[in-house]
Amino acid sequence: MPIAPAPLRELARLVLPAECPGCSAPDLLWCPGCAASFAGPPARVEAGVPRLDRLDGVAPLPVWALSRYEGTVRGVVVGWKDRGRADLDRMLAPAAARAARRLRAALAAAAGTRPLLVVPAPSSAASRRARGRDHVLPVARAVADAVGGVAAPVLQRVRGSQQVGLGARARGANVGVRADLRAVARAAASTGTHGPPVCLVIDDVVTTGATLAAAERALEQAGADVLGALVLAATPTPGDSRPRGRTSDDTPWP
Repeated sequence: MPIAPAPLRELARLVLPAECPGCSAPDLLWCPGCAASFAGPPARVEAGVPRLDRLDGVAPLPVWALSRYEGTVRGVVVGWKDRGRADLDRMLAPAAARAARRLRAALAAAAGTRPLLVVPAPSSAASRRARGRDHVLPVARAVADAVGGVAAPVLQRVRGSQQVGLGARARGANVGVRADLRAVARAAASTGTHGPPVCLVIDDVVTTGATLAAAERALEQAGADVLGALVLAATPTPGDSRPRGRTSDDTPWP
């Protein structure tokens, strides 16, 4: 069934009753319980993300997640990114900003006098057309404000298609990302600082890490250092029964 254009979906919500996308509670854009799923301290999750493993002896990219991608959290994220619930920016962007503030001191220490760029992971052109927007960008902007950086949408998806339904190996082969070198330079210059930029990548969900790994490679090829990634949710690894969003590590880099 075709997805209605974004303006029509917005108009429909003015007529139809609202409900929480996580638990379907009626007459609420989101309920306190589902909002609380994104309110805990960010958890380090890269150990369970297979495609972040590198072959050059460098440790995997540090990745923090606000919650686990399951249950009501999955409902909220799917509603936000694929079912026209752009109003959820008002819940998810502040949640990501709060989590990012816990990393601000470490980010500032790592950046020093260099430009700090907050880079949204890129969606495919088809996904942007279907959604009518770049859904990660509002989150990246909120995080940039929280950490004293600049939101820099400098990455583009250059090949491949939707990741949904693909396994780990297929996802890795499917992702191609490039960095716009001039856009990186403009974003770095806008910070008023000097030197090679340092980056924090923002994404909605990490599953295999293929997109984050591709983003890391593209930014490094553009002359930037990638310090880590912050995502709204991480897909649990098989057999992982830890409580959602309640384990954290506030020390970002060794």
